[in-house]
Amino acid sequence: MCWALLPARAHAMQKQHSRHFAPQNKEDLIMSNNELLEALNILEQEKNISKDTLLEAIENSLVTACKNHFGSSDNVKVSIDLETCEFHVFQEKTVVETVEDPVEQISLVNAKMINSKYEIGDVVNIEVQSKEFGRIATQNAKNVILQKIREEERKVLYDQYYSMEKDVVTGVVQRYVGRNVSINLGRVDAILTENEQVKGEVFQPTERIKVYILEVKATSKGPKVLVSRTHPELVKRLFESEVAEVREGIVEIKAIAREAGSRTKIAVWSNDPDVDPVGACVGMNGARVNAIVGELRGEKIDIITWNENPAMMIENALSPAKVISVIADAEEKAAKVVVPDYQLSLAIGKEGQNARLAARLTGFKIDIKSETQAREAGDFFDYENEYEDDEYYYYVKAVPKINVAGEDVRVKQINARKTKKASDISDVRQSKSTTAATEEEDDIYFIDK
Repeated sequence: MCWALLPARAHAMQKQHSRHFAPQNKEDLIMSNNELLEALNILEQEKNISKDTLLEAIENSLVTACKNHFGSSDNVKVSIDLETCEFHVFQEKTVVETVEDPVEQISLVNAKMINSKYEIGDVVNIEVQSKEFGRIATQNAKNVILQKIREEERKVLYDQYYSMEKDVVTGVVQRYVGRNVSINLGRVDAILTENEQVKGEVFQPTERIKVYILEVKATSKGPKVLVSRTHPELVKRLFESEVAEVREGIVEIKAIAREAGSRTKIAVWSNDPDVDPVGACVGMNGARVNAIVGELRGEKIDIITWNENPAMMIENALSPAKVISVIADAEEKAAKVVVPDYQLSLAIGKEGQNARLAARLTGFKIDIKSETQAREAGDFFDYENEYEDDEYYYYVKAVPKINVAGEDVRVKQINARKTKKASDISDVRQSKSTTAATEEEDDIYFIDK
C-alpha cells in the first residue's frame, strides 16, 4: 500500500512544483527582477559601486540565508544572470537508497520523480525558493547586503580621496570642533587641525577655502581626511593651478620656503630660454601672483630665479637686499655674505625672517655681515682679486636681485644707530652712489668645479 501511495504523492508534489512556476507567477518574477536591476543601476550611479560587486553581495546573502534556514550551506549553489538579474538557488543532493542527512541527500524514489534517469550516486540540483526562508534568515541576508554596500561605499570614498592626497581642493567650512575646523569636501568631511591652521586666520561657516590634503586614512567609519593651510606645497599647487607654464612643466618650482601667514619665497627655473620664469609666475600686472596672495589672505610671496651655483642662488635668495659678495662652502653648507651697511637690516629682515627663509630655500647656513663688519673681521674681498679654491664658490657683485634667509642662519647684528655718529650719514649716502655706479660693471664669478 505504501508503494501504491508513492505515485500519488509524486503527482501532488509535481502539482505543487508547477504552481510555483505558473505563468502569472513568472510575470511577477520578471517584474521583480526588473526592479532589482533598476535598483542596482541606481546604486551603481549614485554610490559608484559596480553592479558585479552588488550581485556578489546578493549571492553571499542567499548563501547566508540558506545556511540559517538549513543549518549548512556547503552544498548550496547560486546562479545569477548578469544581464537580467534573474537568480536561482540550488541544493546539490546526492542520490541514496536510504536518506540519513536530508540536507545533502535525496532518496532514489524522490530523485526519479524529478527525472527517471537518476541513479544511486548521482547529484541532483534541487531548487530552493527564497519564499521558504524564515524571517530571521531573510533579515540576516538583508544585513549581509547592507554591510557589503557600506563596505564598498567606504572603499570607493577612500580610493577617491586617496588619489587626491598631496593635492589642493576647495572645501566649505562647516563648524569649529574645539580648536579644529570641520571642512566639507563634497562626500566627506575633512579635519583642519590647529597645528595646520595659519595663525590669525578665522573662518566663517559656509566659507569656501582651498586646503592641501595631507593624509587620507581608512577607518571603520569611512575615510579620515587631514588637510593643511600651512604646508609649503599648498603654495606650489596654487601656482600650478594659476600659472599655465608651471602646470605644463615649462617653468619649474625648484625650491620653496614658507612662514605661513607672513611670507613665502620660491625659486623658479625655465626649461624654455624664451620664457621668463619670474615673469610667468607674476603675470600681467601681477595678476597671477595676486590671485594666489588673495587666496592666502595677504601672505607676501617673493619669486626668485633659481641658479645651480650656490653663491648666486644665495645672492638671489636674499633679495630685495643688495649683496656685495658671497662665499659659499658647498661641503659645509655654509656661506658668508657681505652687504652694504645700509642694506644689513633689509638682508636680515624683520626678526631675521628674510635670512631664515633664504637659508631654508638654499639649504645653507648664512652669515650676513655689513661691509664695515667684514672689513674689520678681514672677511671682505675686493672683487679685483682672483680666488681659486676647490671647496668654495666665490661670487662678488655690487648689486643683488632678491632676498631669502634661513632658520639656521648665524646673524651678527649691530646697532648702527648707536655705534655710528650722525657724521657717518654722508658716508652711507656716498656708499649708495658708489654701489649704483658699480651696477653697470661686469660680475666677477669664480668656480673651480
